[in-house]
Amino acid sequence: MSINRSIKQQLLTVAFILATTLASQQAIAQDSLPALSESVIKRFGERPAVPTGELSQEVADALQTAFVAPVTTSGWGEEQAEALQKIAKSEDPRLVWMISDLMRFIRSRNVMESLADASGELLGIDYPTNNIWGRTTDHLIAWKIPEPPNYLPIKKAIFTSVEPQWEKIFNEGNINWTHVSWGGVLIDSRPFDETDELCNCIPAADNPEVISAAEAKWLDDDDVVFGVEINGEYRAYPRQIMEVREMVNDTLGGRDIGMPYCTLCGAAQAYFTDELPEGVERPVLRTSGLLIRSNKVMYDVNSWSVFDTFTGEAVTGPLADRGIKLKQASVVTAEWGDWKKAHPETTVLVEALALGRDFDFRNGRDADGPIFPVGDVDARLPVHEDVIGVIADDGQPYAFLRTAAVAALTKGEGVGAGNIKLVLDAGGVRATDADGNDVGSHQAFWFAWSQFHPSTELWPGI
Repeated sequence: MSINRSIKQQLLTVAFILATTLASQQAIAQDSLPALSESVIKRFGERPAVPTGELSQEVADALQTAFVAPVTTSGWGEEQAEALQKIAKSEDPRLVWMISDLMRFIRSRNVMESLADASGELLGIDYPTNNIWGRTTDHLIAWKIPEPPNYLPIKKAIFTSVEPQWEKIFNEGNINWTHVSWGGVLIDSRPFDETDELCNCIPAADNPEVISAAEAKWLDDDDVVFGVEINGEYRAYPRQIMEVREMVNDTLGGRDIGMPYCTLCGAAQAYFTDELPEGVERPVLRTSGLLIRSNKVMYDVNSWSVFDTFTGEAVTGPLADRGIKLKQASVVTAEWGDWKKAHPETTVLVEALALGRDFDFRNGRDADGPIFPVGDVDARLPVHEDVIGVIADDGQPYAFLRTAAVAALTKGEGVGAGNIKLVLDAGGVRATDADGNDVGSHQAFWFAWSQFHPSTELWPGI
């Protein structure tokens, strides 16, 4: 009896130690996570407890059954439903990232309800009858829930079941893959200068045909264009075309450029794709069909390297290994009438590149705010307020409220910060340094600029 009592006491002691250690690990895990702002807590509630460390074998097996097996076999069935129940009981909110990824592609109402039930149990939230995927992902982003162990291979399996070519770009790198979602279209993988071929994608345009301003009878004076100047040569990229193409690879002023346009962010940018280190082939930028916090994910079709669209930095693939970061040229958002008056020598893309379409996503589809999950947003400005974004020489990002900047510049008042100075150009705005040299600015929605540059200083009010 004394021996049994001794063993029992030892077991109780071990159990106490294990429980205390687990509680301590939970506390450490919570302390190691980034603090949440009051606005996040007010909007999304308190973050659930997030464990640390590896997954149990049972949970790891359930993840394979629920998220990998359905895309390699016959689909979702009883076995997957049982695995999802094990995941739901794991008390590990990190696993909701896999649930969210699968939600994006599920069309079955019953399966979506099962995924929502599991997600709700893990996160402690209730769901509306619609936008289940968006609500789930917004919580994960806002709460800064970390990815679980072995996350990327499972995410890759889910996504490549829809578009096999994504296999080439789902690689480790300087990118938060939890924030990457599907934009609803497939990848544009056509080789350079073969963009006349149709594709089931958002079709980039390479070496687009251009005409003079006098020949551009198809444009109205109040049509929005994105104006670029390089080495004294001017070109206008009509928004009507960019909303269809979203990517142009061009040559202007003797320089090669890649020009992405994110309709969701209201941002057109111009990157130099030449004068790179020896042995680096000119990147040919394409739309991947993926998004990261409602911003397009672009990649180089030659190396399959992914770029951060807002910064021009290669974040995965061979170009990331080489440390490639593309330099920007300024893009001026202006009306066609003002642009051609200020720069009568400008060329402009031909109407045929619009493919017979005339979209206005800004004032239509996107008028009520971001349509894809972004988590929390910087509350200093409304999400769709236009800002002029620029990075100073010391790396400090600045955002200038466009309406205020135009008003001040029109009155002849100076607008600037750090080594940055703003100037009017054809009714639009671009940034220069103190000597008047271009520093690569562009216009964007506030939510987009601020989430990719969270340390940005805002003018007015910096």
